[in-house]
Amino acid sequence: MKPPLHVLLCSPRGFCAGVERAIAMVEAALAKHGAPVYVRHEIVHNRTVVGRLEAKGTIFVEELDEIPANTPHPVIFSAHGVSRAVVEDARSRGFAVIDATCPLVSKVHHEAALHAANGHHILVIGHAGHPEILGTMGHIPTGQCTLIQTLEDARSVTPPNQPLALVTQTTLSVDETSGIIAELTRRFPHLKQPKKEDICYATTNRQTAIKSVAPRADMVLVVGAPNSSNSRQLVATALAHGASAAHLIGRAEDLSALDFTNVQTLGLSAGASAPEDLVQGVITHLQATRTTTVEEVITAVEDITFKIPQSLSQPTA
Repeated sequence: MKPPLHVLLCSPRGFCAGVERAIAMVEAALAKHGAPVYVRHEIVHNRTVVGRLEAKGTIFVEELDEIPANTPHPVIFSAHGVSRAVVEDARSRGFAVIDATCPLVSKVHHEAALHAANGHHILVIGHAGHPEILGTMGHIPTGQCTLIQTLEDARSVTPPNQPLALVTQTTLSVDETSGIIAELTRRFPHLKQPKKEDICYATTNRQTAIKSVAPRADMVLVVGAPNSSNSRQLVATALAHGASAAHLIGRAEDLSALDFTNVQTLGLSAGASAPEDLVQGVITHLQATRTTTVEEVITAVEDITFKIPQSLSQPTA
């Protein structure tokens, strides 16, 4: 007889509205213009998603100079957003650009540019080198922002003696970021903050769900990619809120590397760029070796959608 396993399935999990919109825009561009379409950087941080779009005729590049000059095919910016310099470079090359930047990231870009125009020095909370942070800082004039990555950075930063404003990456740990913001606010009481927090609803909701599951689980698994910030944060959140162990896996095949000997209750979630079929594949794999029951733990219901541009949804004249 197969040993029992109880799975606590987090909800919400997986794709957010920004990811769904970005993928839909690539698929709509392929349907309207035919292959290939070019995408600068992974459209979202998930190799399965990228591979499926590559199979349909999408070509992913890291830099614009990898795209043939004067190509008539569309060039798409990923959901993470790009700097103003990248936008200007694309225009100078004459590319037909489609911007799939998540609207919530675009909001941060707009806030940062507005603060800069109003003479503020901007404290940017985020991870160095992450595409989203490169894009956001690329909307701020050189020398007019400082990157804050840790609580220690918040304690030691010495910004110029001018009005200060704050923006954050959208996929950060809610708990860690609140601590950093509290320290910055303590040190700089007149720090201008966003009217609504920059960390996106999906990141917040997925972290809340995993917090509710972690204390009950012998192990927590997060389906996602190692270069996905929000997926990594889910693992860290699980460990910080009571999980005995937590692991990031890409797909069901990765389960063979884990020791389930003492696992009777398993928490399961997925990062915002991981498709649901990968989650179901994990459950199917577990059912092959364990008598598995699944309890969906619902902490929020998401009904947010972002429409693709009308130019992509309309047929070619």
